[in-house]
Amino acid sequence: MSKRYHALRDVVCSLPEAGWNYGHTRSPFYSYDVEHGATFVIYNGRMMPISMKTSTREEGYWALRRTVTRLNTGEFVTELMGPDAGKLLDRVFTRKVSALKVGRCAYGLACWPNGGIMVDGILIRLGEERFWYVQADGEFMGWTRGIAVASGMDVEIFDAKSWVQQIQGPKAFDVLADLSDQGMPEEFKYFDMREITIAGVPCLITRTGWTGEMGFEIYTIDGSDTSAMYDRTTEVGKAHGLVDIGLDPMDTRRIEAAILNNISDMDYLMTPFEAGLEMFVDLEREDDYFGKEALLTADRRTRMYGVKCATAEPLIGGHVERDGKEIGVITASSWSPYLECGVAYVKLHSADLIEPRTGKVVGFDLQLHDCELIDLPFYDAEKKIPRGLEIANV
Repeated sequence: MSKRYHALRDVVCSLPEAGWNYGHTRSPFYSYDVEHGATFVIYNGRMMPISMKTSTREEGYWALRRTVTRLNTGEFVTELMGPDAGKLLDRVFTRKVSALKVGRCAYGLACWPNGGIMVDGILIRLGEERFWYVQADGEFMGWTRGIAVASGMDVEIFDAKSWVQQIQGPKAFDVLADLSDQGMPEEFKYFDMREITIAGVPCLITRTGWTGEMGFEIYTIDGSDTSAMYDRTTEVGKAHGLVDIGLDPMDTRRIEAAILNNISDMDYLMTPFEAGLEMFVDLEREDDYFGKEALLTADRRTRMYGVKCATAEPLIGGHVERDGKEIGVITASSWSPYLECGVAYVKLHSADLIEPRTGKVVGFDLQLHDCELIDLPFYDAEKKIPRGLEIANV
């Protein structure tokens, strides 16, 4: 190999010394993460734990697949409120969302005018004129504020000051039934939102997640007693075998489930089609949205595929080659305990390079290994597991 790779990754840790924290923000659950020996990554300017001393990556993975886990995330919540909130969101997202019912969620994908991906996330409708956008890392609030001002729209856009926890795994709803002061919400369907209290503390929950497993997310309300909520969740979760994890175990599972991460897997240089997200783009809409004109003439083929490697975990940033020629770059990877092989995403340099679906990939050991390219996801294409329609036998 002519390229020089490093089998290293960068993490953030907290040290007992004075000094500037460089502008990032700690969550209200930071002290709990530190107690669990967490290392962090900066996501949306927030500290998000990626590893814990409470469990290894593999132990956390199996807890996610077999019991229930908790992750304090770095998702950022933007609130949009006012008569023109729905109108603005229709202008920004690639699917019309103003018809979304109160109490429901939708996947929201926003593009730049050139059709490149800006950001993705979950849109929640809290009221007729009130929305929350729970976004991945990326630009959104400043962009929408600029559009609103330039268009003279009557909408307020601001930081909701909410923090998000993911409770994920097959026993997640057993936890929820005991955790909510109101008991298990009635007809809590996939992508539903509910307002509940936990230990008397108001919060929102949505039946969503970043894992491909059954579960829900908890959203704090600004000014609420997050410690009481966290302690109650810990108490209830203990009875159901809840394991606190960092991002690493979820990362393995989200790769298997083909849940892309903005910026690292897809970015402004890729269209939704190239990222395999064509089902979230509506080109038949009569109204206009940012990126629509460019997307109408864009190549509809994907450049994102899965990689299976029997002998190594592929190296993030490493290349995939065929007949000695580089055909793509690994954007995410892990070792799958369930599939018993290395799993990864490859971003092909061109959609034309997919066949034949064999090649060699740089492993974390910096050696070349045989690999197979596959369509995403690795399994459960119909999302039966997160919908609660199927219990995985693992």
